Amino acid sequence: MSELSLFDPLLHEVPSPYYTPAHREFRAMLRKWVDEHIAPFVDAWDEAGGFPRELYRKAADIGLIGMGFPEAYGGVEGTDLFHSIIATEELARPGCGGVIASLMSHSIGAPPIRDLGSDEMKARVLPGILSGEKISALAITEPSGGSDVANLRTTAVRDGDHYRVNGEKVFITSGIRADYITTAVRTGGKGFGGISLLLIETERPGITRTPLKKMGWWASDTAAIHFNDVKVPADNLIGPENAGFLGIVRNFNAERIGLAAGANAFARVALEEALAWARQRQTFGKRLADHQVIRHKLVDMAQRVNATQALLENLAWRIEQGDAPIAEICMLKNQATTTMEFCAREAMQILGGAGYMRGVKTERIYREVRVNAIGGGSEEIMRDLAARQMGL
Repeated sequence: MSELSLFDPLLHEVPSPYYTPAHREFRAMLRKWVDEHIAPFVDAWDEAGGFPRELYRKAADIGLIGMGFPEAYGGVEGTDLFHSIIATEELARPGCGGVIASLMSHSIGAPPIRDLGSDEMKARVLPGILSGEKISALAITEPSGGSDVANLRTTAVRDGDHYRVNGEKVFITSGIRADYITTAVRTGGKGFGGISLLLIETERPGITRTPLKKMGWWASDTAAIHFNDVKVPADNLIGPENAGFLGIVRNFNAERIGLAAGANAFARVALEEALAWARQRQTFGKRLADHQVIRHKLVDMAQRVNATQALLENLAWRIEQGDAPIAEICMLKNQATTTMEFCAREAMQILGGAGYMRGVKTERIYREVRVNAIGGGSEEIMRDLAARQMGL
């Protein structure tokens, strides 16, 4: 058994009411796949600013892309939220958030199509996405605001059997390579009631995409997207006109659960890397792990990771039972991202100069803390949304 098995969900068997033998088999299969197809290459991909498009097809071949989508369109049914948590945890093991962000961007771009799109749209779009041939992205955030969806400014004006779209989206994950963009647009008046979701194919004339350089997630392409009188068929409307906000909210809840699972998984990776270093690094005639101050750091890290994992799994179970505790999802996301931040910092302190070097997982995780704390709703927005949900 690995010396790190204390923190390894696969190697350290702990009785759990949440995970079945099928979940463990899925984790073992996915771990083998990640070790072969992702882990050896993440350093090079991060430096190159992207990964081969072929990885989408490979991920689709093992059912990773299709999880939670109908078999009729090439999806994989019979999975639950715990399969998604496992997938996020295993994809996080190489310590490169940019790969996860772009490889799984369909997990926020395609659900509105699955849940609200017409049968014709699903048959036309989902098979290509779920086979890994096409890439799906979600475009909500604008230069004027992110989570302030009620005030988005990108417009879609009906013109016969088409909409004409004008405006700009920014910080869009997979925005450069995406074939389909699920886009929040204003089709009506002010506020939530005037918002719709529109599927926009990126080859349409009038779309300009600009790559953005970032502090972290280097392996993920991120774009600013400008729509200049883009003509989009009215049949590309996802759900009823002016009723897109509900789809956006539903998407946000799922995205925040995924971000929380990822942030805590990265915290665990930093902990494991720090523990391995502390056990073999010699200082003042003994291992780092033999210094009380270092042991206490490791315990504090493990305590936060385990507490966050318990909250994550409890909420996942409740959601599977039909509950939708928005306030607690917001608090979970903050709990996870602050845990990631704490563990990245403490791991860096334990690793010292070694942690500051490229190619070390902790170095990359440290750079990626802020995007997790901001993406899907910043910590401040999460606190305020939780407070409103609690009636404070």
